[in-house]
Amino acid sequence: MNFRSLRAILLCLGISASTQAASAAPWNQFRGPNGDGLSDATNLPVKWSETENIAWKTPIHGRAWSSPVVIDERIWLTTASEDGQKLSVLSINPVSGAILSDHQLFDIEKPQFAHKFNSYASPTPVAEHGHIYVTFGSPGTACLDTKTGETLWKRGDLVCNHYRGAGSSPIIYQNLLIMNFDGSDHQFILALDTKTGKTVWETERSIDYKDLGPDGKPESEGDWRKAFATPHVAMLDGKPQLISQGAKAFYGYNPRTGEDIWRVEERTSHSGGTRPVVWNGTIIFPSGWSSGQILAIKPGAKGEVLDVNAASTNETAKLSLVWKSKRGVPKKPSLIIVNDLLFSLDDNGVATCSDLATGKTIWNERIGGNYSASPIASKEGIYFVSEEGKATVIAAASSFQKLGESQLGDGFMASPAVLDNSLILRSRTMLYRVETKK
Repeated sequence: MNFRSLRAILLCLGISASTQAASAAPWNQFRGPNGDGLSDATNLPVKWSETENIAWKTPIHGRAWSSPVVIDERIWLTTASEDGQKLSVLSINPVSGAILSDHQLFDIEKPQFAHKFNSYASPTPVAEHGHIYVTFGSPGTACLDTKTGETLWKRGDLVCNHYRGAGSSPIIYQNLLIMNFDGSDHQFILALDTKTGKTVWETERSIDYKDLGPDGKPESEGDWRKAFATPHVAMLDGKPQLISQGAKAFYGYNPRTGEDIWRVEERTSHSGGTRPVVWNGTIIFPSGWSSGQILAIKPGAKGEVLDVNAASTNETAKLSLVWKSKRGVPKKPSLIIVNDLLFSLDDNGVATCSDLATGKTIWNERIGGNYSASPIASKEGIYFVSEEGKATVIAAASSFQKLGESQLGDGFMASPAVLDNSLILRSRTMLYRVETKK
């Protein structure tokens, strides 16, 4: 029996088919199982088109930039009406592409303003076996049963002025759902109990944003107080630390209690929008918009504060700046580390490979296009998908090598997901399963 016949039988039985003997870890959150964009999947395609290596494509209603996630033999994604009044979550059959459920979770009478470049459903869900957690920022957060689709709890009282729309995705740490809320009026990070949705802890950002900006004028509201970044938990010095980027500072917290431990300030930039990466105890992240730069820091002890642009730093402090670079700095796409090399892609399509220890550029190459989605990587290479629908795959190596280039759909704002030996790609209007045909 060939794979196509087997797949047809399994589809009738409602069972997911795979060409792999063992499935890769579920792509259950923004940037995958470890939050770093890396997949242990094999045999992912490096080229495709509307007629090549497409298992299925499914139209998705609404307008949303959230990335798909995969859990419990379903693909999940959020969407919103153009005006932001109807906020929904969908589940998709991974074998056929059929929509299995479509739940409207929130009906918002007067949505906040969202910039035309953003959407009303930009945060990516996070899932664990049995449960999926979705948030739209201030309009609402909810938990659903992945098997029945039942809504288990909702919150609609976590309020800030997103100013240009929400963008931060939630993460799970043990029994906590952790989220950034960095609005123009209120900046905080909090943890909810995953079973009940009740607040376990809430911590205000420790910088007073009502101070003077780089031009010496007061900053009461606006972009200089807004951020879109996704938090991350990493083992640092043998302990779990919650690392989280606000508008003009990067923070280290105790993930169990929300205790503010250390802070790195970058007052000349704002509106960080990526998820940090960690290498050998060093945290690496782009500082944000305006005069952005990539920063590599060593975490500090309680109460330590580092100003990365200060003329001098406290050499005895544990918190330290390892390096900083202004080459190939992205505003929206997150960084990725593969084969002990740092890769970045700026919003205008320039890819850069850097030395992790020093930040020095190894190569710099224009691949073209405009980018909001974060890259992912597998054994096949590093995948970039553009706002124009172009996908470029390059080798994760110290010399630039293009492995494949493809054109598909009406543009990608969402980051790719991985399911077994296939890519799940969300364009502006479609969801695709892309896999090498056997």
